[in-house]
Amino acid sequence: MPDNREYIKEWFEKGNHDFITAKLAFETGVITDTTVVLLQQAVEKYLKGYLISKGWRLKKTHDLVELIDAAAKYNSVFKDHINLADQLTALYLQERYPTVPSTDYPREEIASLIEQTATLITLIKKTK
Repeated sequence: MPDNREYIKEWFEKGNHDFITAKLAFETGVITDTTVVLLQQAVEKYLKGYLISKGWRLKKTHDLVELIDAAAKYNSVFKDHINLADQLTALYLQERYPTVPSTDYPREEIASLIEQTATLITLIKKTK
């Protein structure tokens, strides 16, 4: 198997960019629909980087529950984050495409999602 450390690092960097941008958007009071999209993207990229580090073959999906389930095969602690995965996937699908009007979510809810996302990202970095 070729050395893919640089490729994994790139996934994490892209995820980090999304996470930093989500936090900045939240801190500056930008409409929260964009923040939830960025949080979902951050988690997706970190999970894909993690899975690739385990030999997982990249597939096109935005379903964080599917990715958490795959990660849990390597470390069951990921199952503790299934609710976050489910919530971010649902919000992403709702806000990413113009099928319904955008929602401005309560700031407490977004703050909680940011905190949960940070916890999951820390876990991914520790277990890779």
